This record gives sequence, structure tokens and C-alpha cells, in this order.
Amino acid sequence: MSASQSDTKAALLPEKTIPGSYGIPFITPIKDRLDFFSNEFQFFQSRVDSYGSTIVRLNAPPGPFMAKNPKVVAILDGKSFPVLFDTSKVEKKNVFTGTYMPSTALTGGYRVCAYLDPSEPNHTKIKQLLLDILFSRKDHVIPEFRRAYQKLFGDMDAEIAKSGKFVFNDNNDGAGFEFLGRLFFGVSPSETELGAGGVKNANLWLLAQLCPLMVLGLPKILEELLIHTFPLPPFLFKGKYQGLYKYVSSVATDALKMAENLGLSREEAIHNLVFAVCFNSLGGIKVLFPGILRYIALAGKDLQANLASEVRSAVSSTGGELTVEALEKMPLTKSVVYESLRLDPPVKYQYGVVKKDMVIESHDRSYEVKAGEMLFGYQPFATRDKKIFGPDADKFVADRFIGEEGARLLQFVLWSNGPETVDPTPLDKQCPGKNLIVLISRLLVAEFFLRYDFFTAEIGVVPLAVKTTITSLTKASG
Repeated sequence: MSASQSDTKAALLPEKTIPGSYGIPFITPIKDRLDFFSNEFQFFQSRVDSYGSTIVRLNAPPGPFMAKNPKVVAILDGKSFPVLFDTSKVEKKNVFTGTYMPSTALTGGYRVCAYLDPSEPNHTKIKQLLLDILFSRKDHVIPEFRRAYQKLFGDMDAEIAKSGKFVFNDNNDGAGFEFLGRLFFGVSPSETELGAGGVKNANLWLLAQLCPLMVLGLPKILEELLIHTFPLPPFLFKGKYQGLYKYVSSVATDALKMAENLGLSREEAIHNLVFAVCFNSLGGIKVLFPGILRYIALAGKDLQANLASEVRSAVSSTGGELTVEALEKMPLTKSVVYESLRLDPPVKYQYGVVKKDMVIESHDRSYEVKAGEMLFGYQPFATRDKKIFGPDADKFVADRFIGEEGARLLQFVLWSNGPETVDPTPLDKQCPGKNLIVLISRLLVAEFFLRYDFFTAEIGVVPLAVKTTITSLTKASG
């Protein structure tokens, strides 16, 4: 059946009732929360299997006490998912983290850009500020990235020689934070009062906001009581946040001038810059980079040999310099990054509140949703849609995005809160750093295979990300 025939069929078969149940108030949301944190992918798969639908009603975590209303309509296929990006149909006010919102005491009393709907006056100003900063600093991306990650790789060489293991995650956080500070503001966090431990401030502050949606590895009963039932008190993190605030306020001279020209107050701009650097950007690096290396490690020697050959050939063709021109000659490298973003997007969940009664369509059905209902998209399910990506949708296919068919599939890579084929604007909710994240992910792979021929890794789990521990390295000869 063609796509147009499928659309026609869906339009002709509206469903009055979305399958699923919210169950008994208070009791069922807690049960659903326990099921979710036991195995979130299976939590959704079981409901798709049970109801024979990729659009279902369920309770989203964290549930009672934290969420005013845990009831959502879950969207679990690649066809219906883009409705979450359409701000003419859904409102994005205060839904960045879903059915609950962290206290604004964690962001200086401000609702930062991520929690603003595009209809709110300051949304456009703040997002324009972020886009302007990234544009003004574009020439610094490659040199600052190489500076930070060449140091990381040097530390990795030394630690592998000493102990035989290197936990990439721990060191990646620090390198990423240094890179972002120098990229956004031209000043290393470690060279200021914040010091080398500044990334710990950022990680603890991040934890305070996201722990209701996280598994920390504690006994389940403790996690339920400590992080899934009630929010952590913001005062516990006030000192950590003040350190981040002082750093940004002292080094963001150019950025704050841009903010003033856009009509933003200094205070609001600083709090948004802290969020953009420490939550949006560092959070993305924290999750994505270990995941990319995980997939490459598990793929084995053939892929690694092909990547090394592609990277070195491209860099050789540009006079031995790793440049944007060289990166554009690395299609396999780019495809590996897109495939990693498809399988494990840094932000797994998207939300939106329906503005007015409407119909949403999956591949084979249509459903009515009412104004005021919350839509909850679980992206790793939607971007593994077999009706879009085929029978190997659950597998890592390194060259999936090469060639014409690969280019066509890019519209279904949705990690940035929008299709990969669309660029962010001040008027939408797509990640302003979308192109930056793709660029530095490609730089990570290129920089790695300029230096190494082959590596192995042990894979585990840490909060928010996979844990990638490098266990062996073969350095490039010559």
C-alpha cells in the first residue's frame, strides 16, 4: 500500500475511542510508574501489543504527588509523532519535562526558554539570542572541540596504559563542559572561580531537575521514596547553581550585549544561558557521546576500519586539516551519528497539550483527541518504526543514511524536537543547537579515528546514559 493510500484509509476510519485505560486513581499511576522504571521500552511495547495500536492512553511518570495529572495519550509511531512539533496544534507551555515541572527556584525564579510556548513574548527573544550566539561563535567550534577532546584522548591513553580501562563518561562530562564554556563565552570554566569541579555543579543541578524520570541504581523502594514521589528540595542545590550563575555572569559579556539588544534583561539572559549550556548542551553531550562510541565498539573491526579509512582519506584531501570541508567527505561518519541519534536520542520524551479538538493519525488508524489532553511521545519507539525503517529498525545499521534512500529517511530522525531535514527558527520548539550537536558528534568520530585504528569497550548503564568503558586501544600507525 502506498503512503497516500494509507493516509486515505486512515482518514476514512476514524476511531471514537483511543484504546487504553488510566485505571484506579492513585493506585494505577503508581503501578504504571513501577512498570515504566523496570523497563521503559517494554512498558510501551506491552501496551502496543495489548491494544494493537501505537496510540494509547496510559499514565506517564512520575505520577501522584509530583504530577497534577499523569493521564496522557501516548504516541508511539513515526507517522503520528510529528504532531508534537506543530505548535499550531499543541501548546508547549511548561511541558518540557512532561507531566511535572521542576521548581523555578532551580533557574533563578525564571521559566527558561525550554518551558515557554512560542506564543509567549520572551520565547522568540531568548531563542534568537541562542541562535545568534551559536552563529557568532561558529568558527570556534572545531578548534575548541579539538582542544578539549585531544586532552581527553591523551588522558585516555595514559589511563589505558596504567590500568587497562578508561571510563569515557566521567571524562567526557569534564571535556564537554570545558568545550562548551570556551565555545559560548571564550573562557574555560576551569580557569575561573568555578574551577575544575564546575562540571559536578552542573551534573548535580541537572539531577535535581530530572531525577523524577531517572533510575539511579538504588534499591527500588528507596528510589520510589527519594526521587519518584516528591521533588528534591531546591535549596539543596542553591550553592551549586550559584557557582554556575557566577561563572556565566562573569564571562558572557558579548552574549549579554546581544541579549540587551534583543530587549532581554541581564538576569533572564544569564539564567537562560546557564540552562542552555549546562542542561541542553552538556546534557546532550553527556548522553550522546558514550552512546555513539558504544555502537561503534559493538559493531567491531570492520566498521572501525572503514571509519578510520574514510576519516584519514578525507583529512588528507584537505591538506591534513580536520575541517568542515573534510567532514563533508565522510558520509559513513555522518550516517553513524544519525543512526545513533535515531536509536538513542538524547531527549527521549516529547510533550504537548492539545489546543483544540483534532484527529491524529497513525499508519492505519485515526483517533480524536480533545482540547486540554496531553500528548506524550516516546521517541525511541517512534524512530524504530518498522513501517518506516524496515525489519531491521531495531538494529544499528551504520550506513543506513547513505545515498538517496538514506537522505529520504532523514525526515524521520526526530531527536531535536523536529525532523532532521528542518532547521530551528525562533518561532518553533526545535533545539537551537541541533546543527551544533550533529557537527560535534561527527567531530568526535573523526578525531577518534585520526588517532586510533581499533578499540573495544565494556557497556553498562549510568543515570541518563549508557556507560562506555574503553578496555583496549590500537593507535594509528605513523
